[in-house]
Amino acid sequence: MPATLNRKIAVAPMMQHTDRHCRYLLRLISRHTLLYTEMVTSGALLHGDRARFLNFDAAEHPLALQLGGSEPQELAECAAIAEDWGYDEVNLNIGCPSDRVQSGRFGACLMAEPQRVADCVAAMRARTRLPVTVKTRIGIDDRDRYQDLLDFIEPVRAAGCSVFIVHARKAWLQGLSPKENRSKPPLHYDRVHQLKREFPDLTIVINGGIETLAAAQAQLEHVDGVMIGRAAYNNPYILAAADRLIDDDAAAEPNRRTIVEQFRDYADRHLAQGVRLHQMTRHLMGLFQGQPGARAFRRVLSEQGQRPGAGIEVIETAIRQVDGARS
Repeated sequence: MPATLNRKIAVAPMMQHTDRHCRYLLRLISRHTLLYTEMVTSGALLHGDRARFLNFDAAEHPLALQLGGSEPQELAECAAIAEDWGYDEVNLNIGCPSDRVQSGRFGACLMAEPQRVADCVAAMRARTRLPVTVKTRIGIDDRDRYQDLLDFIEPVRAAGCSVFIVHARKAWLQGLSPKENRSKPPLHYDRVHQLKREFPDLTIVINGGIETLAAAQAQLEHVDGVMIGRAAYNNPYILAAADRLIDDDAAAEPNRRTIVEQFRDYADRHLAQGVRLHQMTRHLMGLFQGQPGARAFRRVLSEQGQRPGAGIEVIETAIRQVDGARS
């Protein structure tokens, strides 16, 4: 467990995306980017297959576990489990607007219950030495004034949360799908910047609509960190230069072919454990975006990777498509 986490660049928790295989790939591209799991509900963790939800490769550090829930004692138990499992941070999701999440009384709807969120944070902090952080929106529905954001931040801060990851869009709890909620409500970066000015003691990480490292660097003039979401999944190689920005790491950026070869070795190990190839290679689809042979690379992985018994020869065939296009 590192003494402090460098939060300059992070990859957002994304359902159906940031599983352990995706995170391993991202770690091959960037050594220092802070990675997050998919959201895991407290009920699933307490009553389900913990290994399925929590196992990770040691190479994935620094790594945060994102939890969804609203019962303080359940979340406190989950925070203790996260520490025992070796995570570096526990994050509470107060940003997801999906109907399923709302029906469980967690996610973005909890912005309307700041004291409950504060109680959750206090209970979690009492059970773990890990940082307990909150990922939230700038507002929900008609509770979207800057004062509404302050009314949420204040009690949660008083409960001991010092790190807030703020998606700079509000969420509509009705009328928009989760996908639409990621793009339709307008961005208000200025409110997140103002939050940092008013609370210089807090660590403020901004999220939403940031698609390049250049855009992230511009945001770092105003906040402590930047969280990148779909852009880092759809085109993961944008993280290749992240280490220089995060930690002045002068090491050479890894090339795409080396990354695929290293991921091939990882996939080979997990195939032996019964993992299907497509569960892993689906995360490789965007690695060669904009490069010669990218379409053929994706086609091989998509068409051949889902066949029963598919092995690492599929990855090797896909690599040859890129090599052939370049030659």
